[in-house]
Amino acid sequence: MRQIILDTETTGLEPELGHRIIEIGGVELIERRLTGNNFHQYVNPQRKIEKDALSVHGITNEFLNNKPLFADIKSALIGYINGAELIIHNAPFDIGFLNYELKLSDSNSEPIERYINIFDTLTYARKKHPGKKNSLDALCKRYGIDNSKRELHGALLDAHLLAEVYLAMTGGQMSMFDEGGTTRKEIKRSKVRQIVKDRKPLKIIRATEAEEQAHQARLEAIKQAAYHGKCLWIELLYGGEGGIRTRVGG
Repeated sequence: MRQIILDTETTGLEPELGHRIIEIGGVELIERRLTGNNFHQYVNPQRKIEKDALSVHGITNEFLNNKPLFADIKSALIGYINGAELIIHNAPFDIGFLNYELKLSDSNSEPIERYINIFDTLTYARKKHPGKKNSLDALCKRYGIDNSKRELHGALLDAHLLAEVYLAMTGGQMSMFDEGGTTRKEIKRSKVRQIVKDRKPLKIIRATEAEEQAHQARLEAIKQAAYHGKCLWIELLYGGEGGIRTRVGG
């Protein structure tokens, strides 16, 4: 299974207003392992970068002046993502820009989503963690992924972070490998202790009558405070109303 985690940086928020891609970053996963086959390219947008966008990624027009145009790197990008599933955080944003760039370079170009499967990690995260923040930074914090170097957004850095978030969020893997195949992280597994057949019986400590009465009083207090005056523990453990009855398991 080949997957490409993809991210872009842009001159602004809306391709409909003529905003363009200025950076593309991608990392490759095969069978849920990083291969080191990355794609990274800065792009000359031939237009001014908005101040709000500049404050997010820090990429200037001066820096991009000598970078290639999107049309010059299009074939390499298509070749890189061809046949893979694209994994993107907030996919409509990046795909909208990619489709806009492809259309500018070729008016007959079809939308990427027609021939490449796309997995939106933001949509998945919102279903998995409803009501919580699901930005890339929030997900890194939730899954214990170090994003301390992310002072500014960067397409390749964000793609690497998203790869780790994706693996953790969709089940993880027994180990994470760096681009040379060396183990970076391993899930710690506790050793299984064999039970000795002739071991001594476990000591059973039963509640005293006073403890039983205190427990019953506590449940009655919960019942009084509960909605509709119901306490499931009383019904399960004590057979319903009144005092102690036959308890489950003893």
